[in-house]
Amino acid sequence: MAAPSALRAQPAAGSGPAAGPPVVSPEVQPDRKIVFRILAARAEAVQLGGSGDIPGTGFGQSTPLTKGSNGVWEVSVGPVAPGAYRYNFNVDGVAVLDPRNPATSESNENAWSLVVVPGADWMDTRNVPHGAVSEVTYWSSTLKRFRRLHVYTPPGYESGADRFPILYLLHGAFDSDDSWTSVGRAGFILDNLIADGKARPMIVVMPHGHTGPFRFGMRFNDEFEREFLADILPQMEQRYRVRASRESRALAGLSMGGAQTLNLGIPNLEKFAHLGVFSSGIFGIAGGGPGGNAAGPSFAERHKAILEDANLKAGLKLFWFATGKNDFLVETTRATVDMFKKHDFKVIYEETEGAHTWDKWREYLAEFAPKLFQ
Repeated sequence: MAAPSALRAQPAAGSGPAAGPPVVSPEVQPDRKIVFRILAARAEAVQLGGSGDIPGTGFGQSTPLTKGSNGVWEVSVGPVAPGAYRYNFNVDGVAVLDPRNPATSESNENAWSLVVVPGADWMDTRNVPHGAVSEVTYWSSTLKRFRRLHVYTPPGYESGADRFPILYLLHGAFDSDDSWTSVGRAGFILDNLIADGKARPMIVVMPHGHTGPFRFGMRFNDEFEREFLADILPQMEQRYRVRASRESRALAGLSMGGAQTLNLGIPNLEKFAHLGVFSSGIFGIAGGGPGGNAAGPSFAERHKAILEDANLKAGLKLFWFATGKNDFLVETTRATVDMFKKHDFKVIYEETEGAHTWDKWREYLAEFAPKLFQ
């Protein structure tokens, strides 16, 4: 008996003449415009969505595609600045990845298609020695389950015996452990800095900073902070050839990860000689940050002894903040920097152009990494 028409198998795209015309998507053009295409002959409406970096694809925004006579929908955007961009298609109300593009980037509880626009020497894929990025599964005794993180090892790590300094690099609230190496281009940024002699070879560990679903107003995140100290740090420093000392250990993060950097780094300052906070600060310190003003003692009151410990402060070789002038957390950063300066911390603060977006966080990493382990 024949299967109902709605259940019959459809030919896969590219499987033969019945699959329709060939489709190239995305197509990055020499003028840095990007053409997106999708074959959806029966669709009534197709839109281009994104995480905000591509013009017209921010939260609550989308760009319509135009349908051709061959059933291929198309739109051209840009020109856009060099960088990595997340996007998807909305086909008749259903969000889908680009079926012609195998490159993806994971965020928190979501996945995106990924397009890279070349033109920035410091983050392009160049003909230089390349390190390796690994997906690492580990057992979390804190959470009683297996977890995943990403690790960058510098060029030559596999064939050598040297020990390296280590940077723990944390992501933001809408991201995952994949984000720094996909949309963040961290591996290529480090490869290029090391090849140019601008940064020391280092190991970079990028954990998953969520231990459950993200919700606005939640605290970032006691459970992760316990796991970091009990599981991530000791396991990574046993597994990889690192210099397990304060002077050779750095911690940095963006947005949520920047808050986690402070929540982990200050109470455990004896472990870290380098701290980096990108587009972030102590949430609630300015009276309007995410989470509002938490009840109970302030950050400064909770950590008074550490903030007044001259010996610990003397061993903090780098305390670096950067936030864009149009970032919604810029007042949080300013208030946080002022608080630490009042406690005689030697804080470096760079207030840049831009907002709360990946184009800035890639730049911050490229500026921060050369300052480490000098």
